[in-house]
Amino acid sequence: MLFIGGITMRAEVLNCPVDIVSMDETIELARAAMRHKKTTVHVSLNVAKLVNMRSDPVLASDVKNSDVVGIDGMGILWAARLLSLPVKERVAGIDLLQRLLPVCADEGFHPFFLGAKPEVVRKACAAVTARHPAIRFAGTRDGYFSRDQELQVVDEIRNSAADCLFIGLPTPRKERFLAAYRDRLGVPFIMGVGGSFDVLAGEVARAPQAMQKFGLEWLYRTYQEPRRMWWRYLKTNTIFAGMMLAATARGIRQKVTLKTSWPA
Repeated sequence: MLFIGGITMRAEVLNCPVDIVSMDETIELARAAMRHKKTTVHVSLNVAKLVNMRSDPVLASDVKNSDVVGIDGMGILWAARLLSLPVKERVAGIDLLQRLLPVCADEGFHPFFLGAKPEVVRKACAAVTARHPAIRFAGTRDGYFSRDQELQVVDEIRNSAADCLFIGLPTPRKERFLAAYRDRLGVPFIMGVGGSFDVLAGEVARAPQAMQKFGLEWLYRTYQEPRRMWWRYLKTNTIFAGMMLAATARGIRQKVTLKTSWPA
């Protein structure tokens, strides 16, 4: 894990790497990657992803091999603090995306949106352009393509000369796509954004700020999509709580590794 002009910390939460960086520091990492044309893959870590890593080796490899593992979920933030890690704040993927888009508009970086339904990704781009008129997209592509079409999609992204790629494909499809094509995409900054395009397009509402603050976004999502979400959150939250109880019972204190940056 790298940070421009100083020393950064990579630690572990329940055997999963996390990078102890703030929102502003993460933005600087992305900006530096785009300026220097240095491939940097960012992954947002939440409870569901950490739990699913235990049974999905491709997902686990994607997270562990990413250049920046941001603390997305409040559950991960609380776990890190419980394990005595010096984490100041979480870096939610949707918030990071919304902070990076004006950077692209102001500094002439060209984003590429990949994923979601055709009408959703179109509406997301239109909403972003309305808010940031100076932004110029390198391209867009919905997520409805087959494995036989993947090389065509990769060539489309590479030929677009995008500075950053935001991927709205579901897990584990995103992880498998990146595992196969990361080095062929030719994009400096790559980030998975989950369902963020739906939020940008106005198709899905985020939880109120108070619920976000207290880590209750999962409850709001369950309220919005009860049939799809209730079992997922019940399962992953229960497993995660068990993992944390076992870790604290053993008195685990995670190791922090210091790493130096590459020049700005």
